Amino acid sequence: MSSLSCEDFFYLLGVIHVNVKEKINTLEKKLKAALASVENQAQLQEIKAEFLGKKAEISQFMKHMKDLPDEERPAFGQMVNEAKKRFSDLIEAQREAIKKAELDALLRKETVDVTLDAPDYTLGSTHILNQIIEEIEDLFIGMGYLIKEGPEIETDELNFEKLNLPKDHPARDMQDSLYIGNETLLRTHTSPVQVRTMLAYGGEKPVKIICPGKVYRRDDDDATHSHQFTQIEGLVVDKDTTMSDMKGTLLAVARHLFGPDREIRFRPDYFPFTEPSVEVDVTCANCDGKGCNICKQTGYIEILGAGMVNDKVLKMSGYDPKIYQGFAFGIGVERLAMLKYGIEDIRHFYTNDLRFNKQFKR
Repeated sequence: MSSLSCEDFFYLLGVIHVNVKEKINTLEKKLKAALASVENQAQLQEIKAEFLGKKAEISQFMKHMKDLPDEERPAFGQMVNEAKKRFSDLIEAQREAIKKAELDALLRKETVDVTLDAPDYTLGSTHILNQIIEEIEDLFIGMGYLIKEGPEIETDELNFEKLNLPKDHPARDMQDSLYIGNETLLRTHTSPVQVRTMLAYGGEKPVKIICPGKVYRRDDDDATHSHQFTQIEGLVVDKDTTMSDMKGTLLAVARHLFGPDREIRFRPDYFPFTEPSVEVDVTCANCDGKGCNICKQTGYIEILGAGMVNDKVLKMSGYDPKIYQGFAFGIGVERLAMLKYGIEDIRHFYTNDLRFNKQFKR
């Protein structure tokens, strides 16, 4: 083949530029038309392979680079690369459009009509006894007490003996018990939790706790008695604890539960684990202490029992009564609820009558 003249070479160079540029324009129109009919990502991927793949026509244009002089190759390469970028931008724009269309379709499919009436769900509520327990717990936590719990099946030793109730003690008749074995029973009070706590502390640090929980006694169920009921007992043991501390604590409880104007009084009583022991009365909320049928004209209603911890109990639990002293109290949750809300039959708490329970929704 004869060599090209200078005029022929530049003519051929111009043809290459013109032809490639025209073909790129044609391909770009073809790509836009193809993208207009794309409906999903799979079709888009096929188009991308057709127009930008290794075998795509625009990729073949670079073969003309060998026919160009060195100084012309950068401009030619730039033209082809810019075309590739335009093609890529068009494809990615279509990809985003497809993603948006798919998301819009999914949202339309899963749309919830918030203008529809909501289903009528009947929601329950916390049982009135649990409400009172939580109310008392909140009060005592605010006063720095810890909440302690223990097993409902207890040993005779912790339930009675370490509370100054030996096996032959007549006071055991006050708590007719439900025994499971010779030395195990359903606890008759939550006082064993107090004993467990003192034993765990080893007689070396103060105690300030309340112990809520179920207790059991062999009793005939009627309007005011149940074989299972709920107690909250409290215990404070420290070096400088006095009966005045006990009265201030129980006055705060009475006012928290029955109103800020309530007053309390102590009446002497007997409990084996406290000495001295008292029954605690609160002024009647119905007559404001003036006397009525509810308080039997006394102006007061009994709410709980309390007393200073017996020295023997302290000693059996590892505390030196010459250094430590304390007070304890026991609250019947059912009794509090009956007094506070005028409930006349304790069995209402256990029969699960929804008409009764719904009255105490928070």
